[in-house]
Amino acid sequence: MRTYDLSPLYRSTVGFDRLASIMDNVKTTDSSQGGYPPYNIEKFGEDAYRISIAVAGFTDADLTIEARDGQLIIAGKKVAETEEKEVNYLHRGIATRAFEKRFQLADHVRATGATTENGLLHVDLVREVPEALKPRKIEIVAGGQVEGSVDV
Repeated sequence: MRTYDLSPLYRSTVGFDRLASIMDNVKTTDSSQGGYPPYNIEKFGEDAYRISIAVAGFTDADLTIEARDGQLIIAGKKVAETEEKEVNYLHRGIATRAFEKRFQLADHVRATGATTENGLLHVDLVREVPEALKPRKIEIVAGGQVEGSVDV
């Protein structure tokens, strides 16, 4: 497995330490689960995203989605069936083992909804930057006084 040294990133950036830490933690998060279940992250437009996770064999009741401390935590645990009928599998290839996937959310990103379709769990995300944090244009007044300014 490849390892990447991100220490130069720490030295050459200001204020992006959190981003570098997230990138550092990616390999440990994914390797603990062995890539199970597989997932996609899609981008729709400027501020809309979707995480799609393969959850074949799980029902909606077996899945939980929680947003906590800047993370989106998606977990699946198969509820034990109380069926009396014993099934003898000749081949069992559909994994239904318990899982937990954690996704670090960027600032101002929140989950807006989740759906299941064709064995995939879709979690929709949207980035909503508050008006106070959006860039605003400052008008330059040539040779005049800015409205509301005070002469010193």
